[in-house]
Amino acid sequence: KSGGVHFKEVSQMNSRWNILKPFEDKKEYMKDRIATGIEAHRKGFAFVKVVDAQGNPVRDAEIRVIQKSHDFKYGANLFMLDEIPDSPEKNILYRKYFAEAFNTATIPFYWDTLEPEQGKPRYRKDSPRIYRRPAPDLCLEFCEENAIEPKAHCLNYAAFMPSWAKGSLQWEKQCLEKRFRELSERYAKRIPTWEVTNESYWGSRNLSSLYMQDDFVEWSFALAENCFPSNHLMINESGARIWDWTWFHFNRSAYYMQIERALHNGARIDSIGMQYHMFYRREDEAKETAVYYDPEQLYAVMDTYAKLGRPLQITELTIPAYSDSPEDEQIQAQIIENIYSIFFSHPAMDGIIYWNVPSGYAHGTVPGDMTSGENYYYGGLLRFDMTPRKAYNVIRDLFGKKWRTVLELHTDPSGSFSFKGFYGKYDLEITSGSGKICRTLHLRNDLKKHFTITL
Repeated sequence: KSGGVHFKEVSQMNSRWNILKPFEDKKEYMKDRIATGIEAHRKGFAFVKVVDAQGNPVRDAEIRVIQKSHDFKYGANLFMLDEIPDSPEKNILYRKYFAEAFNTATIPFYWDTLEPEQGKPRYRKDSPRIYRRPAPDLCLEFCEENAIEPKAHCLNYAAFMPSWAKGSLQWEKQCLEKRFRELSERYAKRIPTWEVTNESYWGSRNLSSLYMQDDFVEWSFALAENCFPSNHLMINESGARIWDWTWFHFNRSAYYMQIERALHNGARIDSIGMQYHMFYRREDEAKETAVYYDPEQLYAVMDTYAKLGRPLQITELTIPAYSDSPEDEQIQAQIIENIYSIFFSHPAMDGIIYWNVPSGYAHGTVPGDMTSGENYYYGGLLRFDMTPRKAYNVIRDLFGKKWRTVLELHTDPSGSFSFKGFYGKYDLEITSGSGKICRTLHLRNDLKKHFTITL
């Protein structure tokens, strides 16, 4: 079914529903891998013993288990934070909907707009404004107020090197070393994850002297490791060069071999970023997206890259609706539910970042001008007026309801209870003869599963 309607029925009603055909063709395979993958890799058992101050077991206590947060990262870019001109109402709604749906935010560190003039970086929240590039201090203030984990994008993105930093190899390295050190001193303790390189596929385009060097990636990661020794370092790449059969050839894929070579050369790559933008025009959608919506293909790619022994993350994701019509929005929502479920079920995946939250404010669009590209313009989870689409509710409810553990239990005669839940932080409400107390518990995949709670 798609949105409560049988696929065969809706495909006859409107040809655009045929976009879901790759999911439908391998529905049983997809359902099995999603169900078994989530149960095996996103959940674990907690074994809890409740004792009194003397160490005696507290039997028959009532336990309410309430999951408060996920270890899995789900978020979006924060590029439109307070960026909507002449509309305080829209800016308020953007903040509200972002905080209600996500636990992770990608913050812009594009060098050309962060430091357009040499020696005058735009770090402070009162810095001169640049569209879709809110200052890091403003973004971090919002994240810290809403318990959202920030991620930096990106340390050395060659396509966005400012013109003043380009020149000889020695000069470019000197400028980058200064940039890395400054960002580390100011933000290393506040931003856990840093994308080090992004989209390093530009071929023979002469972006910079450093970009043309064989060790562009290795040099960048060596500098990042030196300046950010305690942070998580990520490589990132365009989606077409990861998922499409034109580029994907298992462990002979270009991106795979690039990472493999960098690791062999000593680069400390902690995780692997994978973009997933469906930036295709409506008339080309069925042809272009068929491989991206093939569950078998998606799992094959993730299975392959998992062999590198690093976590994977969907760093940028866009599914366009093409219009604000109920039907287009329902199709967008169904695709997102399928895609998120597939990604969430894979053991190597540790996060999914949707790209542009509101429609009409993506790169390459003019706000309010729908002719600036329907594939870009309508790619948001919110409409242009900042009201939520079904796709927004799908993501919010997957992580807020469907993939969230809330249970009511009792301790046994030994004062113990156990439960299987999604990895994350929990509140435990314990009611016994001595009253009601609350305790916290963090169920993690890589830590002990046995806990003792003393009342």
